[in-house]
Amino acid sequence: MSQGLSGAEQRLVTPGMTIGSLTGMRVGSGAIVHNDEIIATKLGWVRENNGTISVDPINSPYIPRSGDLVIGNVAEVRNNLWFMDINGSFQGLLPMSLAPWKVEYGQARQHMDVGDSSLARVQEVDECHNVVLTMKGVGLRRLSQGAVIDVPVNHLDRIRGEANANLDRMKDTSDCRIIVGENGRVWVDGNENGIDWVREALDIAKQHGHKSSFDSAMKKHEKKFNKKGDA
Repeated sequence: MSQGLSGAEQRLVTPGMTIGSLTGMRVGSGAIVHNDEIIATKLGWVRENNGTISVDPINSPYIPRSGDLVIGNVAEVRNNLWFMDINGSFQGLLPMSLAPWKVEYGQARQHMDVGDSSLARVQEVDECHNVVLTMKGVGLRRLSQGAVIDVPVNHLDRIRGEANANLDRMKDTSDCRIIVGENGRVWVDGNENGIDWVREALDIAKQHGHKSSFDSAMKKHEKKFNKKGDA
């Protein structure tokens, strides 16, 4: 491509800006074709992946989809359901019939209260944007330990890496359990040093996720943790 995107640091574009020539390229999200040129339609970072040019927006809202694994925070409790903050435009509703416990009417607060976090799945999203959650399923539960860390939704793919390679490296280096929610929240559980290291690694993803320096920054961070462990 004429702009030399492959292997280079991603660059910031604004709507209407020319990204480059269409020759030999495909167009992904955040861009259109006009007069054989690729034009940005969003404010974000240009990304080339297997011959497809896309624009990753600087800030992407979480849009719930059925089946998504999410980390929710209890925002409000009623007699028979929980209102969950899922980091989106609308709250998720967790009825007591879809909780992992046998809940008597009026006793929901005894199982989860305001401020508690849980691992859930999106059961349904209707045409009115009502989001129904479920905690019935393997591994779905209240998160009673560890730390929940917010990350930009548009950096989730970089945090995971191809075939979860980056995520597996973080788990191996920190010796922590790490679960990434589709709604831009990450649960980390391990010892204090490991959790702190993962928190810093996620900060690196926020700062360098769109740059070619991401991999080198992560390798440097890994060596830093290993030195701590050897001390």
